[in-house]
Amino acid sequence: MSLPTTVDAIIIPKTGDVEVIEKKTIPFPKPLPGSIVIKVEYLGVNFIDSYYRKGLYSLKEFPAILGEETAGTIIALPTDEAVLSNETYKKNGFKVGGKVASHFLGTHATYISVPWRFVYPVPDNVSTRTAAAALLQGLTAITFVEEAYNVKKDDTILIHTVAGGLGLLLAQLVRARGSTVIGTTSTPEKAELAKEHGAEHVILYKNEDTVSRVLEITHGEGVDAVFDGVGKDTYVYLFLSYPSSLSYDENRFDNNFKLIKRKGTIVSLGNASGRVEPFSPLRLTGKNVKLVRPTMANYVYTAEEAYYYGQRVFELIGSGSLRINIYKEYPFTAEGVKQAQSDLVEGKTTGKLIIKVD
Repeated sequence: MSLPTTVDAIIIPKTGDVEVIEKKTIPFPKPLPGSIVIKVEYLGVNFIDSYYRKGLYSLKEFPAILGEETAGTIIALPTDEAVLSNETYKKNGFKVGGKVASHFLGTHATYISVPWRFVYPVPDNVSTRTAAAALLQGLTAITFVEEAYNVKKDDTILIHTVAGGLGLLLAQLVRARGSTVIGTTSTPEKAELAKEHGAEHVILYKNEDTVSRVLEITHGEGVDAVFDGVGKDTYVYLFLSYPSSLSYDENRFDNNFKLIKRKGTIVSLGNASGRVEPFSPLRLTGKNVKLVRPTMANYVYTAEEAYYYGQRVFELIGSGSLRINIYKEYPFTAEGVKQAQSDLVEGKTTGKLIIKVD
């Protein structure tokens, strides 16, 4: 089919609250020789969309197209001979009409042109709807339990916000490795959902003292690793039931470290409530704690890495070993995207949020 000259896209003219989100018709640039052109069917909504929208992460220019997770069908392949002869490119089996998912900044639009190494083939037994809900969080979960902290049999792992899209995937993967999952969440309903996905213990952080409960569950030993996607306010959650005489500033890191075993690892994997404020590395010495702040993109940096982990994600989904929970499907409108981002940031959701492109 011929390529479009214009596309409908979700854009922001400047950084700000959700009110800056617009849907506009904009020109579709000529694809680069190494890119795949995709007719988009579904968009994945992620916290990182709000980070760019609010200015936590920088955008090169405005107006800017939001979003970096999509799924749809290929309408045009690369023309660069070097790409077409690349062994990893050939292993992907890309073809016109084939289903794919992609992660690339600025792609919440009806048609997109994406460098081929950011495009992942979707097998026949996985829909584009599921693929859009699974790609970023699936890649993040798998790479983090293998590389950020290599979860081992008989480990005990704490996952904050365990009932969210990423948390539910982490819980399933950690449990499948023979480890014990402790999760935190806000409501009994979310706790039940987390238990259905592998969490053996779920702490209601609004009602319980997280530090004391973790130490009780682990018989005073603490956990081998913490996966923390909340960021700044994780430490607020830890002290909700502490006496007011304990200062937030004095205790936020010290109390968090009480959850960790000697030689344990804290994996900081998100900024849902804002960046964690700076602290002295000397705080790590009490138990020789490791602190890592990885990004999924650096685990799928090469084409071969992306191929390996993309295959892993969709094999697990296709076999039923990894369940993808879609909380809600929103319309492809400015209001729909505003609502999706608001619901996600305000903690009203479980599982994944997606947008259907008409």
